[in-house]
Amino acid sequence: MDWIRRIFNKSTPTPTTPGHDESLETKEEYNQRWYSVRVIYFTMFLMSLGFSIILTGIWPYLNKLDPEAGKDFMGYIVGANPFGQMLFSPLFGFWSNKLTSIRIPLLLSLVIFTTASAVYSSIEILPSHHKYWMLISRFFVGVSSSNIAVCRSYLSAATRLKERTGAVAMVSLAQVLGFVVGPALQAAVTQLGERGFVIPGIFHLNMYTASGWINVLLGIGNFCMFLPTFFKERRIAAKEAMIMQGKDDEQETWKSIKPDYFSAWTLIVAFFILVFNFVLLETLGTSLTMDQFTWTKMEALSYMGILMSVGAVIACVTFVAINPLCKRFDERKVLLWGGFFFMVLGRALYIPWGSEPPPIAEVSNSTNPDVEVVGCPASQEWCRTTPAMTIAQFLLGYITTSIGYPIGVTLIQTIFSKVLGPRPQGTWMGLMTGSGCLSRVLGPVFVGYIYTRLGTYWTFGVTTVMMAVAMIWLWLFSNRLVPPELDNPPIPPSVELHEMSMVKLASRESLDIVLEPELEALKPEKDENR
Repeated sequence: MDWIRRIFNKSTPTPTTPGHDESLETKEEYNQRWYSVRVIYFTMFLMSLGFSIILTGIWPYLNKLDPEAGKDFMGYIVGANPFGQMLFSPLFGFWSNKLTSIRIPLLLSLVIFTTASAVYSSIEILPSHHKYWMLISRFFVGVSSSNIAVCRSYLSAATRLKERTGAVAMVSLAQVLGFVVGPALQAAVTQLGERGFVIPGIFHLNMYTASGWINVLLGIGNFCMFLPTFFKERRIAAKEAMIMQGKDDEQETWKSIKPDYFSAWTLIVAFFILVFNFVLLETLGTSLTMDQFTWTKMEALSYMGILMSVGAVIACVTFVAINPLCKRFDERKVLLWGGFFFMVLGRALYIPWGSEPPPIAEVSNSTNPDVEVVGCPASQEWCRTTPAMTIAQFLLGYITTSIGYPIGVTLIQTIFSKVLGPRPQGTWMGLMTGSGCLSRVLGPVFVGYIYTRLGTYWTFGVTTVMMAVAMIWLWLFSNRLVPPELDNPPIPPSVELHEMSMVKLASRESLDIVLEPELEALKPEKDENR
């Protein structure tokens, strides 16, 4: 496995970069630390990939295994993943804190991930209860992705304050790439078809099961990366705080720093609201365009696929731009005006601009049963009175969301880790991750009860107000969203330089006093020699 180490070490910054400090770590420790951070990037990518790679294939796979399961049960299968993650994220975070190491929790989570993925792809060879096996396998994939809380906790411990924003931006980018690459891989393996390749009694490799086997292979590779030979835990944040406070004990250091728990809970709630609004748009996008623009299923899937790809590119560019932005402007201002303001604007843009209601999808409009009926369903009474959206406002809203969400989700996590200080953050990161999972569970429920019954005015009016209130709240308490104060703040560099200059001056004066008589005694001799 030396090739793994070479790849990661090759991409590690050299110790001559501004991030390296000889007083905190040696060259080898610096390289090991950044290798471990990049393994965390890959793990976050894999957890997102494990969720997204099967999304487009769940329904046809379930329908093939159990035609009577229905779309309602498919909803349970999709929701099982975030539900499992929500339940176990705080537990994994608490466990890693108690162990003071992330290796065992991460190795166990990857064993669960690999096993559950293998079960998902082997359901066909099981004798019965196929839909329940699929539900169980997806639940345990969600349980395994609870390691995201552990990864975020380690990222906070393994980066210095000035490195934190860039590292969190990169790990968020890794997650987005996982969501983008997953459906692309699923589309690629559709070439295998439904028949695929069969090894009797072992496994069936086809367009449905191949996604699970991809997860298995990547899970095994990720497991190897965390073995002691390759992965060395380097927690530099506490060491940096120890030097700044002049303390010799890590535990004494973080216990002496009192975090602002009000600010921590404020950021957890803000994270919930932010993810809720993003998940709502993901859930509602296809059905909303079919209702408002009279697109067919094929058109909606095609156009939304293109739009999501463009949105992913915009999000990736935004992630890369976050660190340079935060070097020029305060992180809290970038969070408010680059993240939440754009999300508020994105929700407000979805409040209908049109002057006429959308066309109603009446079954009687078509005499040919093979022709797809398009338009807003007649069962949704609000469709007859509420003005339709325009395509222009839909595109503008999606673009602003693609800019605001990456900034918001990255800087909330960055500021959250700084507010907590250099203490073990596993439990707190578990709570943060759990709040995001709760958003993914409640988002589809909100769509079912608010959008279908009350329509676009209520849906986007409520979410606009929700985002605006969160933004105002963060603005009011932005002065508290800062790292905790140190008990023994370091001496400013200017003071140190001034003191050093005084010491040098005093030393030189003392030397002159001691040597002055001898120098005077030598002067006549010099004159005589001349």
